[in-house]
Amino acid sequence: MNRLPNKVAIVTGAAGGMGESIARLFAEEGASVLATDIQFEKMNAWVQEARGQKLPIACIGHDVTSWSDWQKVVEKALQLYGKIDILVNNAGVYQPLETTEGTSLERWNKILAINATSAFLGAKAALPHLKKSGKGAIVNVSSIAGMVGGNGAPYSASKAAMRLLTKDQAVEFASFGIRVNSIHPGGVLTPMTENILPADALERSAMMKAMCPLGRIGEAIEIAYGALFLASDEASYVTGTELVIDGGMTAR
Repeated sequence: MNRLPNKVAIVTGAAGGMGESIARLFAEEGASVLATDIQFEKMNAWVQEARGQKLPIACIGHDVTSWSDWQKVVEKALQLYGKIDILVNNAGVYQPLETTEGTSLERWNKILAINATSAFLGAKAALPHLKKSGKGAIVNVSSIAGMVGGNGAPYSASKAAMRLLTKDQAVEFASFGIRVNSIHPGGVLTPMTENILPADALERSAMMKAMCPLGRIGEAIEIAYGALFLASDEASYVTGTELVIDGGMTAR
């Protein structure tokens, strides 16, 4: 229960789902956490509950596509905790099966900005302080959609961009002692995906059994444990890698 001792982490997209699970788990494992999301009230509700449980978590409203917002987030983390060791770029949007023909340029640009450009901005804003850490870590939450096709043109392109951004920065930042890795979830039950899954539990179960060798949908905490490993010193020789957490969906 102490895998991130004395670490300071920024976790984006933390209003719920995977981001909330990652932020909460990191705090339970010893990190001081700044959770961020554009949905501030929703995020603040669980953060205040966690603080009541003595977990070292604070939160700030954050548009991940805004450079000025990123600067505010970094300043807040330094004000609260004095340093930054870990950045988790988790914020994203998902609308499946958006086609090239049916996607407007405005929609394309929005998805790329939220899902990919945000990770570039986050790394750029946090980089001076990750350098000072000496053991900095960036974890980018991509998707299996960044590895295989069939998930919609803008979403797949955005997650593939994050995948290769991870590898490039892993090489670029290695001399600073900063590791950069990506996580590639498959189907995970979150508030964002729940609305597009079958409402009937039996129908949902049958769908996942057909898609996933392990026969079920993933849980947000299972992604959080992957992020915990990559952010921790246990992964001190791991950089530029892709951690696939998909119940075997891409094994076929």
